[in-house]
Parts: sequence; structure tokens; C-alpha cells
Amino acid sequence: MSHTAYLLSGLCLLVGQAAAGWRDPSPHEVRFVTVDSSVRLEVLDWGGTGRPIVFVGCYLTAHVYDDIAPKLTDRFHVYAVTRRGVGASDRPATGYDPRRRADDILEVIGSFGMQRPILVGNSCGGAILHALGAQHPDRLGGLVYLDAAEDPTLALADYGPATLPDPAHIPAFVGKHVPVVFPEAEVREMKERPIEPAIRKAITEDNNVRPEYARIRVPVLAIYRTMTFEQALKDYPPANEQQRAALNLRYANARQMLSKWQRDLLAGVPTARIVELPGANLYMFLSNEGDVIREIRAFAVTLPTVR
Repeated sequence: MSHTAYLLSGLCLLVGQAAAGWRDPSPHEVRFVTVDSSVRLEVLDWGGTGRPIVFVGCYLTAHVYDDIAPKLTDRFHVYAVTRRGVGASDRPATGYDPRRRADDILEVIGSFGMQRPILVGNSCGGAILHALGAQHPDRLGGLVYLDAAEDPTLALADYGPATLPDPAHIPAFVGKHVPVVFPEAEVREMKERPIEPAIRKAITEDNNVRPEYARIRVPVLAIYRTMTFEQALKDYPPANEQQRAALNLRYANARQMLSKWQRDLLAGVPTARIVELPGANLYMFLSNEGDVIREIRAFAVTLPTVR
């Protein structure tokens, strides 16, 4: 074997050893729960004392909560679930319909004997909260939406009269993403177990269900990421008055959409607490960890005691 071959062989060995020797630093126990008779779901258990909290997500695994979860164990018993089709959980071809995805989480709750847990959903994980809150309010203590309380079935016309000018003069205004750092275990999951396009499509398409807010009979906390107009001007500085006017209308439309989501939620759950976090990332539990922890703690204090 040549000197170069020896070097390459040694490098591969070292890389392999490093990968094999890596351990997730987050202090959780990895467990698997069988739901729907044969589908295994990954459940991370950080332990803790107090009311159970269960984190659910959209396309990411339970490991995305590796950083925030340990900071809640002083007051809660913290869990996170990797939904079917994602990460180390099984990837069946079916079972992504609204009722089944909710039943998966309900079976996890029952498997661990949780009493009225707080469900925390991010992004399209909020659809699971919609369903369980409407179908099984007696099994839950509260719902926390992290940029997840919206209605994906709404069309642009549902938000009110269109106010946008010529699209050619509108900057790509959706709010610049605040950079976040994903926990290392989540980064590894993304690389080693990427979500399959067909499953991503199923999760997206089956998510298009109108929330039944009026049937939700448990307390709700909904946190939304927002942007101030001052920040919009900073991120997208207009070059002239025409661009400024276009930016102003774009911002007004974004607020109109947000207001519609909030009104619909409050129409069904009048006692829901609404919180806005200007400048937050979609993954606000990473970009605004302290704010999210503070709001969850304050919300939990208002809930009836578990007996």
C-alpha cells in the first residue's frame, strides 16, 4: 500500500471512530413507543418534576429541543416526540392524515401515563395541537403554539381586500431570518436521516385542515414571530418613495394576515393568551429561548392543578 493510501486509510479510521464515539450531550433518555400497532416513534425523556410537557415539531426531530428542554426540568417533566416519517421514528407509507398524526401523540401520552400534559407545537406541529385540543380536551392541560396557530386552508382573499401594488416594486419581504444554531444532534439527524420527499409532501398536504378552535376547551398560549416596520425598513432599505410605499403595503398585508390568525383563534378560544416576539425566528425556542421559557412558565402557573 502506498504512503498516500495509508494516510487515507488512517483518516477514514479516525473519522469513523469520532462518529462512533460521539454522544449526544443533552441529558435525555432515548425511548421508543409503538403506536398504531406497529409504528415506532422516538421519544426523548429529560426527566424532571411537575406537570408533563410534550414538544412536537413539523419536519425536524425531537432533538431540535435538546437545548431548551433541560432548562424546564425544574418545574416540568419534559418529553419530545419525533413524529412518524422523521428521524429515527419509523417511516411507513401511510398514517399522515390529521386523525392518525394526533392519535400517535395521544398514544405516546397514554404509554407514559401522563396526566394532562402541556403540548408545545412548532410550525406545522401546531396542527397536532389543533386536533387533540378539539378531540381530546379532557386528556390535556394546555396548548402552547410556537408560531403554529394559523389556518393553512385560508386563501389570500380570506384575509381581506388585496392592497398590494405592482409585484415588480415589492421587495421579497417575509422578514429576514434571525440566524439560529441547531443542536448538534439535530444537525446529525438532518444529514444522516433526511426526510423523504414523499413523506414531506404527505405532511404538508395533510396539514391543510381548518382548525376547530371552537371545540378546544383547554387553555391556550399562542406565540407569534413578528417584525416591526422599523426593522423592515432596516432589513429592506427603500431606494425611493415608490419602494417605501410598496414596503409599507407589504408590511400592512403581513400584519393583516397575522391579525386574521389571531382573531380566528380568539373567536374560538376567547381566553387564549397572545404573545408577539418581534424579530424572532420560526424556531423561536432557539432564537428567543429565554422569552419562550418565561412565557411557558407563566402560562403553566395559570393552569388547574393536576390531581
